[in-house]
Amino acid sequence: MQTQTLAIDFGTSNTAAALAWEGGIYRIPVERGAETLPTAAFFPAAGGAMRIGVSAAAALTAGEEGRYMAAMKRVLGLPLFGETRWIGDRRRSLADIVTAFLAEVKSRAEAATGMRFERALSGRPVHFHTRAPELDAQAEADLRACYLAAGYAEVSFLAEPEAAALACRGKGPSGKLGLVVDIGGGTSDFTLFREDGGAIEVLASHGIRLGGTDFDQSVSLAHAMPLLGLGGELRREMGEGRVPVPVAPYVELATRDAIPFLYTPETRRMAAGLARLAVEPEKLSRFREVLETELGHELAFAVERGKIEANRDAGTGRIALDFLEPGLSAPVGAESFGAAFGSHRSALREAAAETAAQAGAAPEAIGKVVLVGGSSLMGFVGEEMRALCPQAAILQADAFTAVVDGLALAARNGMPG
Repeated sequence: MQTQTLAIDFGTSNTAAALAWEGGIYRIPVERGAETLPTAAFFPAAGGAMRIGVSAAAALTAGEEGRYMAAMKRVLGLPLFGETRWIGDRRRSLADIVTAFLAEVKSRAEAATGMRFERALSGRPVHFHTRAPELDAQAEADLRACYLAAGYAEVSFLAEPEAAALACRGKGPSGKLGLVVDIGGGTSDFTLFREDGGAIEVLASHGIRLGGTDFDQSVSLAHAMPLLGLGGELRREMGEGRVPVPVAPYVELATRDAIPFLYTPETRRMAAGLARLAVEPEKLSRFREVLETELGHELAFAVERGKIEANRDAGTGRIALDFLEPGLSAPVGAESFGAAFGSHRSALREAAAETAAQAGAAPEAIGKVVLVGGSSLMGFVGEEMRALCPQAAILQADAFTAVVDGLALAARNGMPG
């Protein structure tokens, strides 16, 4: 059996695997009939095999008893990654789950190709954590340990936007500076490069901990969570007057990677207490039901669908919450939709500008901006890049596969070291 290096883009939202093969890229179907696999796992409450990808989401939406896990990459580098909790039929850590996920991807890739993969070239964000070098180093160490535990003898890493730059050679005007803008589920990464005779020279790379899950969180807090009581008031348990409903539990519920850790007796008791004191008890009762019946990811999916609809339809959409109450929905208007992304827009523009500054280049000198990653499809991302780089052609790469394509090319060429 032939041994090769497997290129893996282990993403917050989706995972892909590929090989450079006979002059092209072979994207391995690690999900049935698809080139990408949702980075999610489901553990049946009664025990049994872990399900991943589309099968995991299907089990959740079908109402099967069990625990759904997603956005696990966001926890790399944090103490939570190694802590164990009761998941499925036994105690597991997120490190255990990521290891099992990567092992299953390896098994599927080997079954699809008839090859044995002892080496992996994995993408990684420029920074797992913004301006936190110790956490950043720990995150890579955590991910490396998971790959080795999953059965690889060696693993190397390449920054995701640098891989995307390799995959985007020849796109757009030649002889000009290019900027890759890779907006994934958990991070936004930028690489400024120069293409000369088909060769890519990386001039600077930069990244921040901001991505599609943060976009979803903002939409959820602005539109869906008020229907569950956010922004409301509570009667004082003793004495007169009212106090605001606490914000923190809603922030956690709107944060994809935090949802599974809300399903505890403590948070359920807290929700029951809030509902008892609420000025608008029907709204707090919805919040309580989400926690009691573990509907947090159903809510997250509904928000994501509403976000996509509003992005497609000029900022107008609807977040359908029928799973809570028949006919319940949160309208999304153009003004409120745009306001939800205010801080994200400025953060993206500042990070892109900093990337250019690191290379000593003016944004006006950038001739092409290549958008990569599923969250780069949000309209405001292109708008901010057009404003920053007025002379650049704005190009859309293969949003979900440009990184893994570049990783496959790098693996074939023996890079990184």
